[in-house]
Amino acid sequence: MLQEWSKLLAPAVQDRITLLLNHVMSREPVATERLAPHTGKTLRVHLAGWPAVLPAAPDLRLRITPAGLLERLADEDAPRQEADLTIDLDASNPAAAAFAALSGGRPDVRVQGDAQLAGDFNWLIDHVRWDIEDDLAAVTGPAVAHQLGRLGRAVAGAMATLARQAGRFMPDGQGRA
Repeated sequence: MLQEWSKLLAPAVQDRITLLLNHVMSREPVATERLAPHTGKTLRVHLAGWPAVLPAAPDLRLRITPAGLLERLADEDAPRQEADLTIDLDASNPAAAAFAALSGGRPDVRVQGDAQLAGDFNWLIDHVRWDIEDDLAAVTGPAVAHQLGRLGRAVAGAMATLARQAGRFMPDGQGRA
């Protein structure tokens, strides 16, 4: 039953992830300028080392738009040939990876494929971060947003440490500290 729910929810979750990525990149004009020359190229994001105790995570397939943003390709839209760029994200400890990303950490990534696209993608990973405080400031004001940002970073750091420690107790080496 969990597998069925996963198949139903995966496209919606992937759509939200794509929207978040586009939101973050649209705040950095250099990011979209770097991707725009790659219009039409496809990316495949694979969660490597995904814990077997969780339902399988399908690959996220994306196409670069003329605006330098991303669009998710549904299974029926995804070309059957190999993606121009394959991105393997270390997902052996999903909780630690999520909290590290929220704390501004660089994910463990392996990139294969088109060399120019890989270089631009690595630049994005190194230089583009979600400014959560800026988004919060639009709703709460800058002072409250700053305090919430500090609190969020502290909580995310503590949770990342906890998740890394918990990863040591996963069966069959499915977690990584």
